[in-house]
Amino acid sequence: MILVDANLLVYANDGSAPEHEIARQWFDNQLNGAAQVGIPWPSLLAFVRLVSNPVVMRSPVTPNLAWERAREWLALDNVWIPDPGAQHPRLLTMLLEDRGMTSRLVPDAHLAALAIEHGLTLCSTDGDFARFAGLNWKNPLAVQ
Repeated sequence: MILVDANLLVYANDGSAPEHEIARQWFDNQLNGAAQVGIPWPSLLAFVRLVSNPVVMRSPVTPNLAWERAREWLALDNVWIPDPGAQHPRLLTMLLEDRGMTSRLVPDAHLAALAIEHGLTLCSTDGDFARFAGLNWKNPLAVQ
């Protein structure tokens, strides 16, 4: 079971990204597999925000079109939105107390706490996730 960060969603859908083909193949395999795929609200909303932003994308889509794409994923039987549970505040506090924590890492700490709480592997190309104790994470686009 995995939790998907926004960067993988963007790469899988941005044909101009150098990572597009490998990200698309990886994400398609996840969507068509038997394992549960968690896409949290922060990843969904970041995807919509980024792929509809003309400053970020060469060929942006409308926010509505981006959201429709996300809804297609959510309609699949193995895709779900993991919500924070009762342990989330404790886990987030533990991660935020790290001595090297900066404001830039707060959203990552939230995703890390969510993944830890649900026993998920967080999938992202962002190496900052390696800093979080207790988090199982991987970069599925890295050459193995």
